[in-house]
Amino acid sequence: MLVLLGGLVLGLSGQAGAAADPLLSRGKAATASSTEGSSYAAGKAFDGSATTRWASAEGTDPQWLRVDLGAGATVSRVKLSWEAAYAKAYRLEVSADGVTWTSVAEEKAGNGGTDDWTGLTGKGRYVRMYGTARGTSYGYSLFELEVYGVLDSTPSPTGPTPTGPAGGAFTVVAAGDIAAQCTASDSGCAHPKTAALAQRINPRFYLTMGDNQYDDARLADFKNYYDKSWGAFKAKTHPVPGNHETYDPAGSLAGYKSYFGAVAYPQGKSWYSFDEGNWHFVALDSNAFDQSAQIDWLKADLAANSKKCVAAYWHHPLYSSGGHGNDPVSRPVWRILYDARADLVLNGHDHHYERFAPQDPDGRATADGIVEIVGGMGGAEPYPIEQVQPNSQKRISGDYGVLKLDFTDAGYGWSYVGTDGQVKDTGPTYNCH
Repeated sequence: MLVLLGGLVLGLSGQAGAAADPLLSRGKAATASSTEGSSYAAGKAFDGSATTRWASAEGTDPQWLRVDLGAGATVSRVKLSWEAAYAKAYRLEVSADGVTWTSVAEEKAGNGGTDDWTGLTGKGRYVRMYGTARGTSYGYSLFELEVYGVLDSTPSPTGPTPTGPAGGAFTVVAAGDIAAQCTASDSGCAHPKTAALAQRINPRFYLTMGDNQYDDARLADFKNYYDKSWGAFKAKTHPVPGNHETYDPAGSLAGYKSYFGAVAYPQGKSWYSFDEGNWHFVALDSNAFDQSAQIDWLKADLAANSKKCVAAYWHHPLYSSGGHGNDPVSRPVWRILYDARADLVLNGHDHHYERFAPQDPDGRATADGIVEIVGGMGGAEPYPIEQVQPNSQKRISGDYGVLKLDFTDAGYGWSYVGTDGQVKDTGPTYNCH
């Protein structure tokens, strides 16, 4: 028996008709309680293919499969296409934060095949199937889990993102070290895959942490490579340059400036700031940390800031367990940010993912410190982890992906999402200082 919470009972799945709302879940980031193996990852249930599937570990209840819609939504329909390993009993649940869940439908006597739930009125950003009883001796397996509904707010597909005083939660995608000199026609080319993932997440805007284009970041290279992947959402991107942008024979940052234009120079310099909700974002050029003009600007910018929460991003990390290691060029900037009670720093340069516990500019762990994340897996060749630094909490090398950052008026959290759609790591949730 299929039961829609609220009292409506459907005798057979799929008999309530189809909802007219759009499909929201295709290609979105997904997680699961377990997987049978790498070929049966959570994202396989959201890839639009009728031949790929998610499968849980066998023989254990309960199990769950979750999708992040990327924004709050009113969910009107959920369609499940079961493989032979189906659920005899399960709940469909929605959540605003991925922690507290509300049931919107329940199956008590499933028989596999296709379950098509319509007429739902759930509200949330996350949707999950929570299986409580297997229909076979195996696990749970879905070819597809499709979520239909209406997003509470849909970012404009073109044009710069508004950066006004409006509050509330929003999502940002960030990555550094992106466009190698290859295109999607090369199966080993990673930046088209990270771009596709970034676009599926559909954030409020995108951040890049330098080395956007390899090797010398000429304008022609930007047009031939970066533009064919991450260029699809250039107007919604807030970039910063890396060291490779300085190698252009036409002049340091020449191709970078020509390609991005006012997107990268909104205030006339290669460093700038902008606001979103209760957050102040500071974009810095770490190639020029020795220039007093940028340091003086940073001090004045932070002194004028009225937002509770502060995030900064640039290319060279102060702390890194990767091949380049720690870069002290950033320490004076860290001191300024620390004194201003900044919350978050994002970097690239080393081609791996790494997160650190809150620390001060001298590397001492402290609750009022800054959280640093290295997100250098946007498409360039991975670097190995070499010397693990103090306060490093998680390191991943070899899995290309992006940072999916979730901001609220009072804090933030994040996930590192691989190009296969699986969440490789989820960081703690922090409150702003």
